[in-house]
Amino acid sequence: MEELVFVITPDEEDGGFCAAAVGVPIFTQGDDWLDLCAMVLDATKCYYYDSEPPATVRLMLREQVLKVA
Repeated sequence: MEELVFVITPDEEDGGFCAAAVGVPIFTQGDDWLDLCAMVLDATKCYYYDSEPPATVRLMLREQVLKVA
């Protein structure tokens, strides 16, 4: 796997961010953006501890469209 993609969403209840990988069961969270980045890398390394990890990780913020009434 060349790249692992995480979908990032704001944590509305506790603040910070939540991250969910696409296609593999990796989930993590961070109190701020830098903490989230560190947690994503740590969770990815842990998940791939016995196999080849992806070369890169892409963080994608969830896009949200709001209707103006």
